[in-house]
Amino acid sequence: MLFRKVALGYTVAYIPKGPVGSGWDRLWPAVDALCRQNRAVFLQVEPDFFEPAPAEIDLRWFNDFVIEPHTIQPRRTVLVDLRADEADLLAAMKQKTRYNIRLAEKKGVRVSQSNDLEAFYALTQITGARDRFAVHSFAYYKTVFDLFAPKGQCFLLVAVHDDKPLAALMLFVLDERAWYFYGASDDESRNLMPTYLLQWEAMKLAKAKGAVSYDLWGVPDEDEEVLEREFMNRSDGLWGVYRFKRGFGGEIKRSAPAYIKVYNRWLYQLYLWMRRGKADGDAAG
Repeated sequence: MLFRKVALGYTVAYIPKGPVGSGWDRLWPAVDALCRQNRAVFLQVEPDFFEPAPAEIDLRWFNDFVIEPHTIQPRRTVLVDLRADEADLLAAMKQKTRYNIRLAEKKGVRVSQSNDLEAFYALTQITGARDRFAVHSFAYYKTVFDLFAPKGQCFLLVAVHDDKPLAALMLFVLDERAWYFYGASDDESRNLMPTYLLQWEAMKLAKAKGAVSYDLWGVPDEDEEVLEREFMNRSDGLWGVYRFKRGFGGEIKRSAPAYIKVYNRWLYQLYLWMRRGKADGDAAG
């Protein structure tokens, strides 16, 4: 559970992609106690399943919650099924994506595992400035890597050309699932298509580690018909990455909504009012 401080000593509680396992009904009393101990205005839970809810998920576990369509994690993603052999995985990709993978190989781009977090972080700085989004601190990435890499659950892959790092990503693998969470690239060598080869090598590594799915993590929350109609004309938000991610032949999947449990109704209503005001201001701007 995560707690974010707000005002007057209150917090907002958050469970991303959880809980996991069974016996959720026995878990909630302990969660409630922890939320009250930390003076949580509300708890936001974003369960780890796609719509529609699988049979083993009992939605009655959320009887005391209200549905919140606005999630912190992206609701829609591209999920690649890794159970096919490599030839079939390539065949399922868009022709341009296959071409770019082969072009990178032909141009001498090579991908390998690395522990060079400094090189990765330097690339994130370039990417953040280019695409105008905030990146985490070096300490954050180091903490993530130090926690999961020794367990064989996180791998840093770097695409290199003439000994120069061009692009990098962090691959996460747990049991039969793999995720692409963090990636970055430089500005000068994009014509070598390193990011395409990097994703392909990440998929192959995930498959070798036993994963049967590869989650490209985050595309606009629109139906596939809208995504396909609009992606050539949009670059705002997650639209900027959809064109890239769609090329790898995955399936569009949508996660469950968030569920909210309120502990202080007056402050929660104030929070909603402030959020609406901010949204109206952003729209006007």
